[in-house]
Amino acid sequence: MPGEAAHPTGATSRDVAGNAVGQASHQSDGDASAGTVSVTGTGSAEAAPDLMVVSIGVECRADSVAAAWQRAGSSSDAVASTFRRHGVAGADIRTTGLNVRADLVWREGEGQSVTGYVAASSLTVRLRTPASASAAISEAVEAGGNDVRLNGLDLTFADDAEVRARARDAAWEDALRSAGQFARLASARLGPVLSITDTVGPQPPAPLPRMQRAASVEALGVEAGETAVSVAIRVVWELDY
Repeated sequence: MPGEAAHPTGATSRDVAGNAVGQASHQSDGDASAGTVSVTGTGSAEAAPDLMVVSIGVECRADSVAAAWQRAGSSSDAVASTFRRHGVAGADIRTTGLNVRADLVWREGEGQSVTGYVAASSLTVRLRTPASASAAISEAVEAGGNDVRLNGLDLTFADDAEVRARARDAAWEDALRSAGQFARLASARLGPVLSITDTVGPQPPAPLPRMQRAASVEALGVEAGETAVSVAIRVVWELDY
């Protein structure tokens, strides 16, 4: 409308290589000018994991609750004792499940009936020497016999600060490359950094395939390999025109 001053604005958003997403904006008002570019950069780094978390338990059936409970307790103690003999500290062995239930069946003409009782116990064990974990797990399975259930293995880090720092360096370089491209497209230069935000929290460990029964675990080798840690950071730069 006549008498009103125009305030042109512009914005651009696009995906760039390295999974970075950026947004640039520029506003002008007379002789004053201001602009920013906001970019999310991602990066990852790999290292050999130094901690294996094992979920292992026992499941025992018997004609009475007391018998099932006693058998499960004995099997669970045998499993825990085996890990202790392999140098696992008591603080790294934790009971994470304990229950007893009736074993029910349905018979035509009779309905539901109790055929016995099932007692189950599960342990979470932290193995701090993954290279020797296979032998410890195999012996624990042998000690527990057919009652043992190996529920899963997770490979992770006792302290991931160093590998996370390398991933953060990679994320910064990714963000910087993308921001520089946006600045050139906007006929500007990158100015000072206005804010940096770490947008990714702690990550869960990388799981190995889940196994419900451990009958053949004695022949199973555990290869630690390398585990990746990924981070993302959001950086806002001021633009100089």
